[in-house]
Amino acid sequence: MFEKNVYLERRKKLRDLVKNGVLIFVGNTELPMNYPQNIYHFRQDSSFLYFFGIDEPGLAAIIDLDTGKEIIFGNDVEIEDVIWTGPLPLLSDKAEKFGVSSTEVFANFETYVCNARKENKTIHFLPPYNPNTKIFLTDLLGIPVNKLKENASMELMLAVIQVRSIKSVAEVAEIENGIDTAYEMFTKGMQLVKPNRYEYEVSGAMEGIALAKNGALSFPTILSVRGEILHGHAHGNLMNDGDMLVMDAGFETPNRYATDHTRSVPVSGIFTQKQKEIYQIVLDSQMLAIEAIKPGVKYQDVHLLSCKVIAEGLKKLGLMKGDVDEAVKQGAHALFFPHGLGHMMGLDVHDMEDIGQIYVGYDDEVRPIDQFGTAYLRLGRRLQAGFVLTVEPGIYFIPELYNLWKTENKFTEFIDYGKVSEYLGFGGIRIEDDVLVTETGHQVLGKAIPKTIAEIEALMGGGR
Repeated sequence: MFEKNVYLERRKKLRDLVKNGVLIFVGNTELPMNYPQNIYHFRQDSSFLYFFGIDEPGLAAIIDLDTGKEIIFGNDVEIEDVIWTGPLPLLSDKAEKFGVSSTEVFANFETYVCNARKENKTIHFLPPYNPNTKIFLTDLLGIPVNKLKENASMELMLAVIQVRSIKSVAEVAEIENGIDTAYEMFTKGMQLVKPNRYEYEVSGAMEGIALAKNGALSFPTILSVRGEILHGHAHGNLMNDGDMLVMDAGFETPNRYATDHTRSVPVSGIFTQKQKEIYQIVLDSQMLAIEAIKPGVKYQDVHLLSCKVIAEGLKKLGLMKGDVDEAVKQGAHALFFPHGLGHMMGLDVHDMEDIGQIYVGYDDEVRPIDQFGTAYLRLGRRLQAGFVLTVEPGIYFIPELYNLWKTENKFTEFIDYGKVSEYLGFGGIRIEDDVLVTETGHQVLGKAIPKTIAEIEALMGGGR
């Protein structure tokens, strides 16, 4: 957690942005895995954590803009709990650490909100994602579960996004501390990669490092020799000589801030010529995209720059042809690069996606491009100093997509399907780093995880 004044300032910014009414925040509850007392690892709601700090289940809070009141609602443990958990600090003592002087029992939250509604005060809430929170808000506000999202407060949503989007010096330092662990996760994982090992031996070791650092994974690890599957969460493949392994993983710090990196490595420890050529295109695309990052630049334009670098590189290899600018404009490159360049990152690995990615990544000026591949770009708007984002281009050879487009004779003026067929079975390559937008440009955060061909081969022992 941060100093008390950080949370006071965050809530002040909210009060300055929302005109009137009552802001309500419902913290997450524990969720059972298979029976009520066997629970999943608890993760607090990020907006509750950001503004109120307490990382425990069973809490709610209000900011009453009309009276100036700030209250955290929850229950102190009783003797039945103490025998299982041991003695715990009082809620009032915990709230004081985050600058909230008023606490009440949880039952009073419902009373407070109901009284505010009777007084015709506007009740502002964020769109819920936790099923327990959805049920709770439906009972509290009388809004059907399937109508909660559309009844969420746009004023509060935009205010929270505005406040949380700009990362403070302390937040950036927390992310960089997390990258120290991510560096260890990736370098250890890369050294374990070799033929005749299973993917889970690598992913398990990486997760073990995260747990040993008093943190967790920031998302389920994507680690697969089937790199053409963008979100390959299964780790049961045997790694063979000649395979490329995509490793996309992140560390969640004890204070819940995320990291997100991807490295793609040859299982043999040495890149083949074909792997080397594709890898270098992706790396060039990433490096040029990073160099283009600065305040005022549309990230949508950075994405398109990355696409053009990929298309140009593939054209040199004979996989694409024709006018590169026109190929990207029409979306032909998406056969190989069918996703967006990156996303905002912070307390969430896809920061504030629960509030609404369209509001986080876009605005009235910049709207999504309705085109296969580019439509998946989560961040398109102009960059501001203080944004932390990911840069993650890739090249993939997806047999199902290849077969579909070839059958449809799609983009034949830009794609040499005969040449591409020689790469089916290649898998995929993705490279990702976390970048801060600074006042004058950008900063790649944290200790640099090896990513050049020479660095990766040296770390992996050059084929051993």
